[in-house]
Amino acid sequence: MARIEHLEALTKAFSVEGHGVDEKSLISILGKWEAEEGTAFRKGTPDFFTEDERQFEKWNDHQIRLLKHQFMRFKNAVVLWAMHPWERDARLAREALKKGPEAYGVLVEIGCSRSSQELLGARRAYHSLFDYSIEEDVASHVHGPERKLLVALLSAYRYEGSKVTDEAAKSEAETLSIAIKNGHSKPIIEDGEVMRVLSTRSKPHLHAIYKHYKEISGNNLDEDIEDLRLKETVQCLCIPQTYFSKVLDAALKLDVDKNTKKALTRVVVTRADIDMKEIKHEYHELYGVSLSQKIEDTANGNYKDFLLTLIARGGYN
Repeated sequence: MARIEHLEALTKAFSVEGHGVDEKSLISILGKWEAEEGTAFRKGTPDFFTEDERQFEKWNDHQIRLLKHQFMRFKNAVVLWAMHPWERDARLAREALKKGPEAYGVLVEIGCSRSSQELLGARRAYHSLFDYSIEEDVASHVHGPERKLLVALLSAYRYEGSKVTDEAAKSEAETLSIAIKNGHSKPIIEDGEVMRVLSTRSKPHLHAIYKHYKEISGNNLDEDIEDLRLKETVQCLCIPQTYFSKVLDAALKLDVDKNTKKALTRVVVTRADIDMKEIKHEYHELYGVSLSQKIEDTANGNYKDFLLTLIARGGYN
């Protein structure tokens, strides 16, 4: 490979705009380059290096921090995949609480997309790992009206049978419709009946409510809810494949923050053996490209290969 091609390949491999570093290319090129190629690379990549007053090119500290995150993506994905699902959810919840409001969607995700037994297991693991209940930590860390919602979702033990009382579902759809219309006088997230429905009803029952709401209002329930946390809750409970497809698409954009990017690892690892086939189908329907192709185009190196391996477990590209 010519020197200029080396430099171009290195710049691409080191790129922090994507997801993960292309480790294979780095090993191949760095293992062969000569001293003058290193000098040329440092001088030719001002985004990575700046010339010090002592006449040498030094790494940009910000770029070093970004690259550390990129190198760790593969490691983090492997660690999460090997973890017991209960421990994984407990640690994800703990991390979300430490990060603050911008990460509280992870708590909604855990509370809404896990089965009753899985959620109970996560609560047991949280207690074992951190010597507090997850409900206690949420109540003490989260402030504002969303606290009540998050505690309720993470405390839920929903009925998981198929029985649905259609009249009750229709009545509760009307209750939600009224609460949304009156949102200007009473925020919907503070409505006790709305909280009761979303935190206690079975998922088949909620699907029926979702259907009846569309019949009543002409819109989908999540479309009429402006509160972000409630919108996430409704989507994750009633249309989870759409919810996860949107989270994945946001994570696969090149210009998003690192917390948003981390959702790619989280969703692929936690849904690989659950409903990845359905998520991939929905992703293709929404965005006109297969999820595997999007990852192929966006991610790099061993991290990309591992993600593609996991999503292939569910069949359908």
